[in-house]
Amino acid sequence: MTTLIMGIVNVTPDSFSDGGRYADADAAVAHGLRLRAEGAHLLDVGGESTRPGAERVAPRVEQDRVLPVVRALAEAGAVVSIDTMNASTAVAAVEAGARIVNDVSGGLADPDLLAAVAPTGADVALGHWRGPSTDMYARAQYDDVVDEVVRELRGRVEAAASAGIAPSRVILDPGIGFGKKGAQNWAVLHELDRLVGLGPRLLVGTSRKRFLAETLEPDPAEVDEARRDLATAVTSVLAAQAGAWAVRVHDVAATRDALVVARGWQEGIRWTSSTRSP
Repeated sequence: MTTLIMGIVNVTPDSFSDGGRYADADAAVAHGLRLRAEGAHLLDVGGESTRPGAERVAPRVEQDRVLPVVRALAEAGAVVSIDTMNASTAVAAVEAGARIVNDVSGGLADPDLLAAVAPTGADVALGHWRGPSTDMYARAQYDDVVDEVVRELRGRVEAAASAGIAPSRVILDPGIGFGKKGAQNWAVLHELDRLVGLGPRLLVGTSRKRFLAETLEPDPAEVDEARRDLATAVTSVLAAQAGAWAVRVHDVAATRDALVVARGWQEGIRWTSSTRSP
């Protein structure tokens, strides 16, 4: 199975890693096209930060940020995903050309989202979520984090089906970093096969997240972007080997190279330059 690369296009002033770099629509479009040229199969456009502590923004503000970018990237031939927790933004983005609605809350933040997206035909990525970014770590309490993530994601698949979204349109995301602290994230990643076993495609996003930096250094602030990107590439390869359908990353080129090298390792003599795509 070929694991796809989802490139991150943050059209926000305050995202945890690259907030403000691409807040201008033209800059965001150029960035998305650059990620596509580097090997991204999908582009995930978001207009609301979900970093720890982030405040919600009004749907109209979110739409003003993302819709021109979604439309331009779709017209350029990119497969676009809209990263939103709002039903109205999801529908507007699909009308503008998005093919995937990526809701990190799994349809919990806006109870209208699943029903709104159902008739559009778009695929839906449902993240594991335990509450808003303002206090997400307050809910990082688990008896068995893997069991609970599996059970709660299964519930999201059932909720989508009840809203009219077939399992074939569903993508699951274990929500790495969302309502989970360091060791809890590693526990979930260690047992990704259980999430793959639920049936829907699996999207994994570890990119530049704090738990990677905490693993590398006692003080995460000492870990710069380049080291986080290297750690992201490693975890993306491991996720691919565990059966992930796609990995969501900031640095597409590094992850693409890592996936190509891993494929060469796995296939050995069968690998040729004509099969380089990860």
